[in-house]
Amino acid sequence: MKRMKWNALVLIWSLLIVSCAAPERVIYFQDLQQGMQEDIEQSYEIKIRKDDLLGITVSARNSEMAIPFNLPATAYTMEIKSSTSSAQLGYQVDVDGYINFPQLGRIHVEGMTRKELASWITGQLEQKNLLQDPVVTVTFQNFKVSVLGEVKNPRVINVKSDRITVLEALAEAGDLNIQAKRDRVAVIREAEGKRTVHYLDLRSSDLLQSPYYYLQQNDVVYVEPNNARTIQARSTQVTSVGTWVSVFSSIMSVATLIVTLLR
Repeated sequence: MKRMKWNALVLIWSLLIVSCAAPERVIYFQDLQQGMQEDIEQSYEIKIRKDDLLGITVSARNSEMAIPFNLPATAYTMEIKSSTSSAQLGYQVDVDGYINFPQLGRIHVEGMTRKELASWITGQLEQKNLLQDPVVTVTFQNFKVSVLGEVKNPRVINVKSDRITVLEALAEAGDLNIQAKRDRVAVIREAEGKRTVHYLDLRSSDLLQSPYYYLQQNDVVYVEPNNARTIQARSTQVTSVGTWVSVFSSIMSVATLIVTLLR
């Protein structure tokens, strides 16, 4: 009976916390005004990093001449659909920021955008008379971000383009749960040998100008739970412990009774 009263009090307290703070803590972009316009200052075009896997495709008028500059495709089987598909092998950026490209040798690509690298390779192929009118396309094959915490569907997101915002990543994860802290969404980023943690406030329009608004390769987005969620978790833990104590007490009572009867 005491446990039931305790759980009821915790539930009522949690509901009061959520209901009292809901408008201020749940609504996104509370300071936005109709017709408001801002210049987009930060660039979302990502740079090539160590350990990136690049897909580089070269084509030309004479397709046979372009074959030596393209990696072969590898076949793989889709277990769900039981069908066979193929994908082009990629160029792994090494720890020094280089890739090895056919006939151009070792190229330092770290810090370039994919467009800059495509333009550089195109220029080299033309300058060295290796191809006439080449067309080079560079893609990221392992651009992914992770979303964890108080979201509906925590997951790793494979990004197919050069751009993903923190809002898009949260949408891919099913949006925040009602128990999430909108003012404390962490973005964990590793770059240039350093790991940084930056907290974003989804309630403020300042988010749109943050350098962490556009996510980068291997970013981790973590959404913290609010106080109501923490209280609920503690209540569940207390209830679970109480249940096991009751079960243990019952077992000990039965064991004592059996021992008494056997005497």
